Amino acid sequence: MGFVSAFLLIVMTVIFPPLGVFAVAGCGMDLLINIVLTILGYLPGHLHAFYLEWVYYERKEQSMAGRLMERPAPFVFSERVQGTSYGTIRGDPV
Repeated sequence: MGFVSAFLLIVMTVIFPPLGVFAVAGCGMDLLINIVLTILGYLPGHLHAFYLEWVYYERKEQSMAGRLMERPAPFVFSERVQGTSYGTIRGDPV
């Protein structure tokens, strides 16, 4: 993602954390957890949302560099955020 889209994602997350989580993780367990955390308090919802976004961008960058992550990130349930849906990395032909 470019700078503008990352900036817009951060602005969405500051205004309403579940919207940022939905943009990164889609509709699933991470979104439900973030909605509950936001209802319980605005700060926990922000912390969870920014953690998911950080993991998403970090894993995407690692994947683009050709490095695979050995372990899944803790407390992340979305395959999009974990980095398993960025596509496959092809090896050199034999």
